[in-house]
Amino acid sequence: MAEIIFKEESYKIIGACFEVYKLKGCGFTEPVYQECLKVEFGLQKIPFVFEPKIQLEYKGAILTQYFKPDFVCYDKIIVELKGVSNLIDEHRAQTMNYLNATEYELGLLINFGHFPKLEYERLGNRKNYKTLEDEINSWR
Repeated sequence: MAEIIFKEESYKIIGACFEVYKLKGCGFTEPVYQECLKVEFGLQKIPFVFEPKIQLEYKGAILTQYFKPDFVCYDKIIVELKGVSNLIDEHRAQTMNYLNATEYELGLLINFGHFPKLEYERLGNRKNYKTLEDEINSWR
């Protein structure tokens, strides 16, 4: 069975998101949930940086453009928030791009706009570890 990366940390982050969803429900805009999570992360003592500016590079050249994920928690997990009815592949691609740009191993894509419950996905940076299928194939 595959190991769950950053299991305890991601459990705490998702738990904080559930708490916000329980109290606020769905229907607010993303900035409302961002602000609520800043408070909740502080209350639960989850270390975070809100919208850090992360530098981008292309073929060794530093770009003037940068990106700002919603949160980086525990100095190793990207947390990207949405307030939409359903997550789509473009949201997943955005989070994966953030992971690839930083070489972090885990991204949490959290959707507060889904009803009747919080929607979330764990996305791993595939270039930093083998999938279960890759591992099995390496045994052959």
